[in-house]
Amino acid sequence: MTPNFAVIHIHNAHWRGLNLWVPLFLLWIPLLLLSPLILLVVLAGCIAGRLGFFHAVKVFWDILCGLKGTDVRVTADGNNILVRIL
Repeated sequence: MTPNFAVIHIHNAHWRGLNLWVPLFLLWIPLLLLSPLILLVVLAGCIAGRLGFFHAVKVFWDILCGLKGTDVRVTADGNNILVRIL
């Protein structure tokens, strides 16, 4: 299953913080419009690298589906940023 939301939490010592919910499913609309171009680029890369096209598509799909549950935490100079993919 593909991830549907990303939660971005920004916090620093002088400010209370901000929670921003980003609906990732809305990114599917432009992705569907650009899909012919993306598939041509992947096909050209597979031909140049001598890889199987369907294997490359499967690997990209597995990476996309594996993003669910990812937490990225960055702390620098008293600023904290947390990105969670739900």
